[in-house]
Amino acid sequence: MRVLVACEFSQVVCKAFRERGHEAYSCDILPTEGNPEWHIKDDVLKHLDDGWDLMIAHPDCTYLSRAGLRWLFSDNTRMESVKKAAKFFNLLLDTPIDKIVIENPIQHRFARELIRPPDQVIEPYMFGHKEHKRTCLWLKDLPFLNPTSALWDKEPVRFIDKRGGKHYSTDMYPKTANRGLLRARTFQGIAQAMATQWG
Repeated sequence: MRVLVACEFSQVVCKAFRERGHEAYSCDILPTEGNPEWHIKDDVLKHLDDGWDLMIAHPDCTYLSRAGLRWLFSDNTRMESVKKAAKFFNLLLDTPIDKIVIENPIQHRFARELIRPPDQVIEPYMFGHKEHKRTCLWLKDLPFLNPTSALWDKEPVRFIDKRGGKHYSTDMYPKTANRGLLRARTFQGIAQAMATQWG
């Protein structure tokens, strides 16, 4: 199967599909941290018609995420960036590829007015990780991603889930210049579940 992993520089998802024998390529305007032979360093919109069977996309959430909502009220130019990000998101969602997954965190109310609701919400702890990071999936012609584990860690942690389970928060990443890139990286357990279940 030919798989396009859009807006991915880390190749975590790309490699998971490659390991299962698929012809997978990451595509991002950033250079890859992985194998450059499997990476398209370009605007993904130029490569959507290249004969893909599946696209998994991770569009930038800077202007769409609920975490950035407070900046909308202190920067009157930011709403234009929200609209531009939503337009890009919807272009990916409406691409004529048979099977599509788009991943993003919980979106703020202004983004939700421009983008349809997600089909599924997952957490890293459903796939063997300690972290809590609510992640939305928009699906086209694909089933829900089934959890592979339910990890309820017993160590003291910073985040306590409302159901009583305890998890590490992704806010534990240090506030450095590359923090956004670290937080954007797909968890290995989620990537493996995608490759196993959708590949």
